[in-house]
Amino acid sequence: MRKSLLLCLIIFSNVSLAQYPVILTQREQAKVIDELLEERLRTLLPTLMRREGFDMWVVISREYNEDPVIRTLLPATWFAARRTTMLVVYDKGKDGKGNDLGFEYLAVARYDVGKIFKRAWDPDRNPDQWGQLAKIIEERSPKKIGVNKAPSWGHADGMTSNDYDQLLTVLPKRLYPHVTSAEKLAVAWLETRTEKEMIIYQQICRIAHNIIAEGFSDKVIQPGVTTTEDVVWWYREEIKRLKLDTWFQPSVSIQRNEPEAITSKRPQPLVIMPGDLLHVDFGITYLRLNTDTQQHAYILKPGETDAPEYLKNAFKRGNKLQDILTGNFKEGKTGNQILADSRKQAIDGGITPSIYTHPIGFHGHAAGTTIGMWDMQEGVPFTGDYPMHYNTAYSIELNASVYVIEWKKEIRIQLEEDGYFDETGFRYIDGRQTELIVIPKGIANGK
Repeated sequence: MRKSLLLCLIIFSNVSLAQYPVILTQREQAKVIDELLEERLRTLLPTLMRREGFDMWVVISREYNEDPVIRTLLPATWFAARRTTMLVVYDKGKDGKGNDLGFEYLAVARYDVGKIFKRAWDPDRNPDQWGQLAKIIEERSPKKIGVNKAPSWGHADGMTSNDYDQLLTVLPKRLYPHVTSAEKLAVAWLETRTEKEMIIYQQICRIAHNIIAEGFSDKVIQPGVTTTEDVVWWYREEIKRLKLDTWFQPSVSIQRNEPEAITSKRPQPLVIMPGDLLHVDFGITYLRLNTDTQQHAYILKPGETDAPEYLKNAFKRGNKLQDILTGNFKEGKTGNQILADSRKQAIDGGITPSIYTHPIGFHGHAAGTTIGMWDMQEGVPFTGDYPMHYNTAYSIELNASVYVIEWKKEIRIQLEEDGYFDETGFRYIDGRQTELIVIPKGIANGK
């Protein structure tokens, strides 16, 4: 059953008209999530802790005041912390002969937390949970104790001030200097993808692509009748119909051959008309991983069989900007360096760029190397100074401004596709849009 669940992710279902990849039942999803989590805890986390120099990581979270990291450590059937949940990961190091003693995974909680974190507290015998945590730490006397306090990433700043104070209250003072921010460890844990996750991620991105394609078709859009808001709500309903989730609500917008002052005065939401250039921003959440995609479509005018060349050429400039950006990806290079090099290369090539690419994974706007923000094109403090690592995923989000003579105005080609970076370089997880979607699609052999 364990192997079949992963294999079934690459089998296509015939249930939907859109031919979506199969979407697992809730029970199957839980099994896959727990399999992935067990692998991450057993094989990935030890590597990251040693890379970042921590021999203990303490994650504390209270119910309804969740640490962003805690959800990624809990089994699939746990939605959140229970009362106060304390998780401890400890590197036992090596024995006198150099043998690796492995890692401990402890839950200072009433129950085991999943299969990995074993219960290390009996509240019936000892009701002092904080005292038990202190005892566990003191007995192991770690050299570097990581806690989730962080100045730059909110993802890694989940420990409350009260819990931090409580921890210092129960710890012996000799251990105070050993307690430090686990920011880089938490970011590494959140940003790093495993091989199995990436097999699954391709199918998640495929589902998102297929939903976008069906929404941007004449199954959904009747020019002259359908509004942008109608399409937004179709996307929202389709996400629910497929029993998926989203981390933001989709949006659909229009650029058309008329002055913006006229477009802005038209009744809202806008009715989609022939000749419109549509844009969608869309994402789903599935198996704890997120997508983020922006694509364009063109509404054919009567007699047209394809989008005008000037719009297709403008679209190519957006693809070129993507190539420039991803061509600058390099391990150890900071987001701000990548941003500066990419902007210079684009501008020198006659492209007007705006780059605002972000990591993606357990969160939509995830922790990791930030490459610009729409209002910070000269660099992003702190998160933009973080170096790029292998085995990390990004939403390649950007736009190229292009002056269209035929429309007598500037338009923006706004693109976003999810990609992955490892030792072999950069690749799009499920490809990218390289041609405008046209609505309606042509009839085979039609004239």
